[in-house]
Amino acid sequence: MATIKCGNKTFADIKAILFDKNGTLEDSESYLRSLGQRGARIIDAQIPGIGEPLLMAFGINGDRLDPAGLMAVASRRETETAAAAYIAETGRGWFESLTIARQALAEAEQYIGKTPSPLYVGSLEILKSLSSAGLKLGILSAATTEEVQKFVITHELRNYLQLEMGVDEGPSKPDPILFLQACQALGVEPRTTLMVGDSVGDMQMARDGKAAGCIGITWIGNSGNVRGADVVIHQLDEIQVL
Repeated sequence: MATIKCGNKTFADIKAILFDKNGTLEDSESYLRSLGQRGARIIDAQIPGIGEPLLMAFGINGDRLDPAGLMAVASRRETETAAAAYIAETGRGWFESLTIARQALAEAEQYIGKTPSPLYVGSLEILKSLSSAGLKLGILSAATTEEVQKFVITHELRNYLQLEMGVDEGPSKPDPILFLQACQALGVEPRTTLMVGDSVGDMQMARDGKAAGCIGITWIGNSGNVRGADVVIHQLDEIQVL
């Protein structure tokens, strides 16, 4: 067990820490913005006039991605469903709408390629430090498990992690079952596990799962994006082992 200090908050008897991926360890803003923009253009080519409303729904405004918006925090399945709802409003059937949304996002993904998004400054160092302190570490992301695994392999993080978990089928954030499943996979109890994330969904999931604490990170300084956090940090190195 370890004692973790963040700012003026101290968490005792901690055995594990779970990290979100997008917006927490990985600076994925550019990739997600490009994915949403391209996907909206592909759909607009089939259904003229739907592009701008889709961009708003995705949380994309010009060159800015809303860190609390759909594209930034939702699972792929939720993003497809939301896009399909806009398509269905044009009079198309639900299954046709869902197919159009899925194909557009898949095509957009292929078009922009799979250039890895960079780690945020300090991500690798904090994982090394916490791992060397004997803590169990894992990633719990709204991305697919395959995307999480590719991220871990690309950035050579596997030596420091005991869990690489995404959302495939079933519930998504903020359902606390995800947090409970992650704790079970790590062999720890929720009351000895911290959650580090950049969204309200991360905080709510962990709180409802009876986590030891919720650490909200906001690289852009907007604490509203992590409402419900026990403590808000702006750099990962603010997580310290005493």
